[in-house]
Amino acid sequence: MEYVEIHHLWKWVVKSLEVTDVRLRRVCREGRMRAIASITIDGEFVVHDIRVIDGNNGMFVAMPSKRRPDGEFRDIAHPISPDSREKIEMAVLEEYHRSGEEEINSAVGGNVS
Repeated sequence: MEYVEIHHLWKWVVKSLEVTDVRLRRVCREGRMRAIASITIDGEFVVHDIRVIDGNNGMFVAMPSKRRPDGEFRDIAHPISPDSREKIEMAVLEEYHRSGEEEINSAVGGNVS
């Protein structure tokens, strides 16, 4: 009975995930990677090395991964639920676009309307 209660509590925690901070560093490289981000979840847990990729169908977020000996990449950390994945992707991409606007504004010396 105690296991079931803990299991339900864990599901509640996962469903209530909130991205409380996004730190983003744009990269100037050839290829499709545009930025590397770190996120803080609920002010308690940090995930580093999240990549912003310019894919064939638009920008997307790739979770941190490691190459296995067979050459395949495997995620090190990733959201389990689609809702959590969407929250992370939205927070990272919003910061990516916001920081791009900030760079444009500083390059032209003021606000762009």
